[in-house]
Amino acid sequence: MKQQNEFNPEQQHQLPSELHAAQTAQEFASAEDLLRFDTAQVNVPPGIAERLQKSSADLPRPGRSWWKRLFGK
Repeated sequence: MKQQNEFNPEQQHQLPSELHAAQTAQEFASAEDLLRFDTAQVNVPPGIAERLQKSSADLPRPGRSWWKRLFGK
């Protein structure tokens, strides 16, 4: 049985450019930079963003770092 190609000729020409775009790697200096980049790329649904704002509003602020307390900064 002969295997059939499911792409039309226009789609076949688009595949190499899409693969090249998917293969471009980006390096980040830290995990925080990666998260900032990802945050800029992803749209959070409004309902989830609202619930996140409400739940994080009740969290206490973190205390001073141990090294700031130790060195007085």
